[in-house]
Amino acid sequence: MKNKKLSLLAAAAALTLLSAQGAQAQKKYDTGVTDTEIKIGNVEAYSGPASAYGVIGKTEEAYFKMINDQGGINGRKINWISYDDGYSPPKTVEQVRKLIESDEVFLVFNALGTPTQTAVQKYHNSKKVPQLFLATGASKWNDPQNFPWTMGFQPSYRVEARIFAKYILKEKPDAKVAIFYANDDFGKDYVAGIKDVFGDKASKLIVAEESYETSEPSIDAHIVKLKGTGADVFVNIATPKFAAQAIKKIAELEWKPMHLMTDVSVSIGAVMKPAGLEASEGVLSAGYLKDASDPQWKDDEGMKKFMAFIDKYMPGANISDANLVYGYAAAQTMVQVLKQSGDNLTRENVMKQAASLKNFVPDTLIPGITINTSATDFAPIEQLKMWRFKKGQWELFGDIISAEPSG
Repeated sequence: MKNKKLSLLAAAAALTLLSAQGAQAQKKYDTGVTDTEIKIGNVEAYSGPASAYGVIGKTEEAYFKMINDQGGINGRKINWISYDDGYSPPKTVEQVRKLIESDEVFLVFNALGTPTQTAVQKYHNSKKVPQLFLATGASKWNDPQNFPWTMGFQPSYRVEARIFAKYILKEKPDAKVAIFYANDDFGKDYVAGIKDVFGDKASKLIVAEESYETSEPSIDAHIVKLKGTGADVFVNIATPKFAAQAIKKIAELEWKPMHLMTDVSVSIGAVMKPAGLEASEGVLSAGYLKDASDPQWKDDEGMKKFMAFIDKYMPGANISDANLVYGYAAAQTMVQVLKQSGDNLTRENVMKQAASLKNFVPDTLIPGITINTSATDFAPIEQLKMWRFKKGQWELFGDIISAEPSG
């Protein structure tokens, strides 16, 4: 009897040991993760020419503080390490190396800028450290075959251009289109997106393609030239200063084309007011984020959560700054990926989970727009809604448009 009892105890002890080992085996960690923390790195333009975007990093820091106050993710707190790179590629290289080699972060999240992140893309991929949900609209981040450790976040410039092209085809099938664009990757991405949708009709529809250099003091001469082509659709792919100049000059010339303008330049304060609110009337663009300062969202459940977060964690923040709703949406998506990863916090699994998002809806996205990714599609947001500038504000209209060239 005694022996039987002993063997039962031994069996129970062995079972306890096995289940403990099993629990241990289920927990898989890479560098930057322990039972109590997840180290997340970031580089942001807190100074320099793009410092207006610095508030994105501040919003994410505040969001992760809120998550930590709620107990973290599966019991682990986020240790957020964010450095300033001044929007300078050599500085970015230095700061990202520091994050990966000295701080030993698990991943780098929502780092800002096309030139800056291009400088570290190969490094990230050779080190197999996720360069996740980048804060840049270049379409090159959606290349899982060649860069499996890199993924963008917002709709790419090419995605937005396809949506503009679909809108033009629907509203003006016989349009005469003048494309005005920055002579860089940003501008060329847009031109490519428009041609994706126009297809073999492109040569018939596009009557002019005019590029400008960011070093030019004024782009008035380009606008005069484009008016002379007889175009009745003007696609304005310019950064804020030049977008404002174009709006102003078109009004002076009394030219009245359908005017579509990149989402990069929709700021009322930085573009529409300097161009003149009257001159800006009727300009079209497309968006995916709710405007926190717009009263139409006051009873929206997602916006209520966002406002409660701002009140507690960022009191006094300027809610009309779209960078806040953007940073919030990106951080919320990052948290979702970490939740999905469970206790398998390897870099490989995090990329797998980031590429397995299905109809995820951050609180600050326009209703109907959802985040979807797959192993072959690293573009989280590929839908937009058109909006028109009317009486000093942007008004949403129409249906959600998807970026699939044929869809």
